[in-house]
Amino acid sequence: MSQTILHLDLDAFFCAVEELRQPQLRGQPFAVGGLPGERGVVSSCSYAARRYGIRSGMATAQALRLYPGLKVVSGQHRIYGEMSDRVMEQLQDVTPGFEQISIDEAFLDITGLREPPERLARRLQTSILNDLGLPSSIGIASNKLVAKIATNVGKKAGTGDRAPFGLTIVPLGEERAFLAPLPMEMLWGVGPKTARRLIMLGMRTIGDIADWPESSLVDMFGEYGRELAQRARGEDERMVVTEHEAKSMSQETTFARDVRDDKALERTVRQLASEVAGYLRKSDLAGSTIRLKLRWPDFTTLTRQTTLSQRTDDEVEITRTALLLLSSVRKPGQAVRLIGVGVSGLGYPIRQLELWDLSREKSRRLTAAIDVLREKYGDQVIHRGDRD
Repeated sequence: MSQTILHLDLDAFFCAVEELRQPQLRGQPFAVGGLPGERGVVSSCSYAARRYGIRSGMATAQALRLYPGLKVVSGQHRIYGEMSDRVMEQLQDVTPGFEQISIDEAFLDITGLREPPERLARRLQTSILNDLGLPSSIGIASNKLVAKIATNVGKKAGTGDRAPFGLTIVPLGEERAFLAPLPMEMLWGVGPKTARRLIMLGMRTIGDIADWPESSLVDMFGEYGRELAQRARGEDERMVVTEHEAKSMSQETTFARDVRDDKALERTVRQLASEVAGYLRKSDLAGSTIRLKLRWPDFTTLTRQTTLSQRTDDEVEITRTALLLLSSVRKPGQAVRLIGVGVSGLGYPIRQLELWDLSREKSRRLTAAIDVLREKYGDQVIHRGDRD
């Protein structure tokens, strides 16, 4: 199932906060950073200052040579942190699929939300501007890589002394075409050294990289060449992961005595899968990768896993997948010392009921009822029946 990822970046964040604190700075060439005598560096600069070639990361002394009238403001990082927290609180109210990647940037997984992406983006920008006085730019695409580049494209399209307030949406299926004409330096992972090697081969745009034979890029750069080719085509399988979100959930048991009985092991797998699924639902999470862990009597330990087409918190599906993994690695009657079931690739559950999927919806409702009973009377009050 395709994703819809929103990337938000606060425009010239430090400067925007300083303009709120000191309104006389609005429209003026100024920078937030260290003083030149202290080997200071520009942390952020106003859009008016950028007309003179001043950029973030530039030495303050160089910035002053470009424009001697530049006003340099010392950073108030405690205040910036407080303002950032207020913005991120608004974003977290939109969806649990929230990932903050810096003080002024975040990803939101807005897959399946009822509000159309463009309307949601405009509402977010307007709310953050009206409530906090901070401008922002947004990119929306089917993955994190393209969404972030889309934001940068919107920011670069801004003109004049005002924040760009950009919104760039890349429709599903048009990722490669969108990236193709852009300078290759806009592609994540293409630094000065890599760029020089690519230019020597005649490549200057992201499209040039995408059109180059992937095998040649692998020959030149090793495995990084394969990643470079994938990114140039607009491919990115990374999920939005919240900062405090668990990477996986699992349960395992070590038997007092080695177990050979097939039915006993199957019952144990069902119980472990049920516990994991319950924890997922309590945490409002679901996972896409099901993992089975086994330890033989000689202490040899192995794991097997498989990735589903979409995330699940359903114990029936987790159990079925774990039992298939068990049958793929264990011979009937083979002794087992330890067995475990885990789920990873976690994110918020995706509920998309199709007309022909009523049985799955009935199963979900049954599971919800069982959760209520277990919560009230304990885990042993009810179990799904085994199929002999």
